Amino acid sequence: MPKTSSPPPAAEPASYEQALAELERIVAELESGQLPLDRLLEGYQRGARLLEHCRARLDAVEQQVKVLEDGQLKPWMET
Repeated sequence: MPKTSSPPPAAEPASYEQALAELERIVAELESGQLPLDRLLEGYQRGARLLEHCRARLDAVEQQVKVLEDGQLKPWMET
């Protein structure tokens, strides 16, 4: 019996906007109800990773805004 290999993990999105667009596409696919069970699970897992990425980026921006509001200019720290 041949082995079935799982698809390689998707790369991290290049930007918040790219992650959000992919997340929106995945949500539309999941809501369509037309995906096979395996693809449904893969989409859910990828969506969870993208959501985590978006939240982390938003948190980083929020922290930077707080620094700017305190009148302290500090270098942007990419995460």
